Amino acid sequence: MLTPEAPRGCPLCPRLVAYRMENRAAHPDWWNDPAPSFGDPNARLLVAGLAPGRMGANRTGRPFTGDHAGWLLYDTLKKTGFARGDYDARPDDGLELVDCMITNAVRCAPPGNKPTPAEEATCRPFLVDRLAALPRLQVIVTLGDVSRRNVLKTLGLPGTAIPPGHSVEGQAGPYRLINSYHCSRLNTNTGRLTAEMFEDIFRRAKAMLT
Repeated sequence: MLTPEAPRGCPLCPRLVAYRMENRAAHPDWWNDPAPSFGDPNARLLVAGLAPGRMGANRTGRPFTGDHAGWLLYDTLKKTGFARGDYDARPDDGLELVDCMITNAVRCAPPGNKPTPAEEATCRPFLVDRLAALPRLQVIVTLGDVSRRNVLKTLGLPGTAIPPGHSVEGQAGPYRLINSYHCSRLNTNTGRLTAEMFEDIFRRAKAMLT
């Protein structure tokens, strides 16, 4: 039986559990648990981030919801036909994904937004099953090079099988992988990633779907 989502209260990574408990003590009204994937179970496109942000999915329970990165991601998905409805930075805003699912390689928020390699490996079986549970999946967009390496390892490939860099793409097992710079505030505020560059990634992904 596939287990594509980490259960609430997942005990597997002691450091991440301790961080969850710390956040829960300070903010008992937050989600403070592994963030489940969000989107269409028949999606041909999967967007893979690295891990939930403390103020984003760790707070709201939905990937890329509640922090800066979500505004650009969901606006871009709407522009390229992968989402409909209004994004209002909360999980009950009514936004729907179309032919698209969003997940994270690591399902719990890590301190400093940096999971350890051991935590990435421990969480990897959930990503293995997430891919297996998407029967129509064709294209994966990875947000950042750490996400790219994790997806490649999930597919049994070396993390170097597809080189790093924005808009770099390649064949990863049965899927086409496209890497993007992460849609973080750091990248957008410095101009490393523009809205046009990000939109181009998803237009390219859409053109690949058959």
